Amino acid sequence: MAGNSLKWVYLIILSLIWGSSFILIKKGLVGLTPVQLGAIRIIFTAVFLFIVGFKRVKSIRLRDWKWVVLTGLLGTFFPSFLFAFAETEIDSSVASILNSLVPLNTIILGFFIFNIKSTKRQVLGVFIGLVGTLLLILNGASLNPNQNYLYAAFVIIATLMYAASVNILKRYLQHVNALTIAVGNFVAIFIPAIIILGFSGFFTYEVLSAPTLKPALLYMVILSLFGTAIAKVMFNRLVHIATPVFASSVTYLMPIIAVFWGVLDGERFGFLQAVATLIILIGVYLAHKRK
Repeated sequence: MAGNSLKWVYLIILSLIWGSSFILIKKGLVGLTPVQLGAIRIIFTAVFLFIVGFKRVKSIRLRDWKWVVLTGLLGTFFPSFLFAFAETEIDSSVASILNSLVPLNTIILGFFIFNIKSTKRQVLGVFIGLVGTLLLILNGASLNPNQNYLYAAFVIIATLMYAASVNILKRYLQHVNALTIAVGNFVAIFIPAIIILGFSGFFTYEVLSAPTLKPALLYMVILSLFGTAIAKVMFNRLVHIATPVFASSVTYLMPIIAVFWGVLDGERFGFLQAVATLIILIGVYLAHKRK
């Protein structure tokens, strides 16, 4: 399949997988704390990736390891915990919409840190996207007064980390195989996740005997296999065959999938939130659109 067609196939599949990941996080939090969920998600994913590609680690050159470790921390480790904490207070659908900031942050970080020039259209897109974000948060706070929308900051921080990871992948790891990068990422973060899980209180009788644990772990298996392991490899491959901004624009379609699951699960999603979502996506489109 031609590269131009293949990148769209990857984009659609990733949108379906990652769009469903937010509701899986929400369901997992019924039986797990945010720290436990983040650690287990990383551990399960690492096991899946090690089974299929651990031998690839030896092909990573010593000088590339610092970038592999950094993208592992920024692209997976910290966001796994940040999204879990965020969804203890805000709806899964809102978290997915805020995740749409990744392409905008990719441009912002690309300009300020990686010296990638931005056009006037991209600057306008970033401004519009930020306005939409502010509207979404303010309206969500009024629509759900029992939720603490300050937790939206966790998602915004995670999107900055994702954006940094995308730029690093494109600039410094373009020559490394996508699966190899993913396996290397989890080699770097696997042990820290085990240590965190050990100190999280997971291995206590109260947690291990709770009836909510088994369904929560099932959700984590699904999330880890599809939402992290398979999707991570696909995303790394997408970054290789497309631009960083195109790769991060997977967030165009993700909110549609996530809002569908959220509403189906009883989450409130008002008209102004839909307008704010549209404004964010218009901003992302303008920032991404070529001349």
